[in-house]
Amino acid sequence: MLKYTLDTEHGILFVQPMDSLQEDDFAELAKAADPYIEQTGGLAGILIETPTFPGWEGLGAMAAHFRFVRDHHKHIKKVALVTDSALGKVAEQLASHFVSAEIRHFPVAGLDAAKQWVMDRP
Repeated sequence: MLKYTLDTEHGILFVQPMDSLQEDDFAELAKAADPYIEQTGGLAGILIETPTFPGWEGLGAMAAHFRFVRDHHKHIKKVALVTDSALGKVAEQLASHFVSAEIRHFPVAGLDAAKQWVMDRP
């Protein structure tokens, strides 16, 4: 299950995985993000806050995650990964080769810095 909120004033989608990622989680994220993207042209960013990476419920969930990234990355300027998981730094380095969004990893204690970074305009 994912908790999420869309800050329409700043164009930021805040996401908090609560447990293993499920296939339906990404359909719900798309329902929240797509109308905003259609109306404004894109999101300033996504801020993902999770102390540890919860993993996926199964291969279907992992595939849904990758489809969401494929379908949305060109409409998102920044992605902040707020996690103490070792995968945070790996994800930052790996994903930067496949998506157009700027990706940055922050430790959990750096949540405020992550929010500020996403809100800062170039």
